Amino acid sequence: MAKRHGPWTIHETTLRYEHELIEIYEDSVTRPDGSPGTYAVARIKSGVGVLAVDGDGTAYLAREFRYAVGRECVEVVGGAIEDGEELEGAARRELREELGIEAATLVALGHVYPVTSIIDSPSHLFLATGLTFVEKENEGSERIKTVRLPLEEAARMALAGEITHGTSCTLILRAQNHLKK
Repeated sequence: MAKRHGPWTIHETTLRYEHELIEIYEDSVTRPDGSPGTYAVARIKSGVGVLAVDGDGTAYLAREFRYAVGRECVEVVGGAIEDGEELEGAARRELREELGIEAATLVALGHVYPVTSIIDSPSHLFLATGLTFVEKENEGSERIKTVRLPLEEAARMALAGEITHGTSCTLILRAQNHLKK
């Protein structure tokens, strides 16, 4: 049975690819102009992004080789939310695993959809404060280096295009704005 999807009509949806983190769907559609077509959507597990900032205004980021873009990137800590896991629990787990940081306080700063045209993958944003440093628990595929720098410098890097990860840029700027209030 056809269903309305904004100005589109979806007639049929077919799962084309499935992996533990991503599913690719192809829809048979009627476009807004009335013509028939197809539309592909990637659904990636929802995730969290976490920026740790200490009392002196030092931000803690991660430098890691990113397979998809073939280079090292500086980013906030982040990852997928596990089945049955609460948002705050996922944020605390990722922060501990990737940087060896525990936070007394997590402030939710909303969410972001990094690419809305063909990817459904919300990332929930958190500012972590009241930091305690513990042992890292990196996964086998992770080779993460901790990057410490003033939050003001991280914001400058985001605005200058030196930090290019969309979730990271958004979270850095939201955190800076939140802390100025």
